[in-house]
Amino acid sequence: MAVTLLRRLGQAAVVLLLVSMVAFALVLLTGDPVAMMMPIHASEADRRVLEQQLGLDRPYVVQYVDFLVGIGRGELGSSIKFNQPVGALVLSKLPATLLLAFTAMALAVGVGLPLGILAGSRPNSLFDAVATGISLLAISLPTFWIGLILILIFADRLRLLPVGGSGTAVHVIMPALALSAHSMGLITRLTRASVAEELQRPYVITARSKGLSDRLIGYRHVLRNAMIPTVTVIGLQFGALLGGSVIVEAVFSWPGIGWLLMQGVYARDVPLVRALVLLIGAGFILVNLLVDLSYRLLDPRIR
Repeated sequence: MAVTLLRRLGQAAVVLLLVSMVAFALVLLTGDPVAMMMPIHASEADRRVLEQQLGLDRPYVVQYVDFLVGIGRGELGSSIKFNQPVGALVLSKLPATLLLAFTAMALAVGVGLPLGILAGSRPNSLFDAVATGISLLAISLPTFWIGLILILIFADRLRLLPVGGSGTAVHVIMPALALSAHSMGLITRLTRASVAEELQRPYVITARSKGLSDRLIGYRHVLRNAMIPTVTVIGLQFGALLGGSVIVEAVFSWPGIGWLLMQGVYARDVPLVRALVLLIGAGFILVNLLVDLSYRLLDPRIR
């Protein structure tokens, strides 16, 4: 277990280094940030002053090394738009995004998992057809479109929920529903396929021939084997929720790191955008690491 953990940590460190390169390079590849931030009538002297303040007048290699050293020290620079330390600014918005992501994942697992199990245990039935159709619809519809439809129905027409913002429990309902739809569809379809496949295995036929009930076979054997690919998808989807929250937070004015990233992109706030891209990438890597380690708990034969 210790060797596996060390190997996974090493792989995660390499991937995180690659993410840091992408986070550093993306801002530069999208154009000259100084030209985007300066007003049209700004002089060349003003431009050079801003370049020196941001450290953009130095070679790229030096800038990247300083970027890594700053990360190691926990210093991510200062936001140009908000005039605050980036670390404190991100930490102030992170709880809102985590609340939204955990609520969306709870909805996706709480609905998708039972729906997939029931559909997989009754293949080709009416329930299976309905569940498959709903899950396919949830996967196909764009998240922002689902968000807009929810606003039109529940906020504008029925006036049951607030259009956007945060502060109370009702504010999280529509953003979480919109964010969870795609994950809910994926979990339903994958669980349904895994359960239906496991039910055709020879060990299930053997267990039935011994007189075990279908419920006992399902809970003790089928679900455990079918959960391995589902756990993988759940972990990947949680990472995707952190990234996907950018659109949902913009639609619902939810004050999380996704909304903060959009503000940073609009203002060409280089330190803020780099820090948020790195944070989202690190979150995705951490979730995948935990998913890898959980395999051994579900199936000790996996090394």
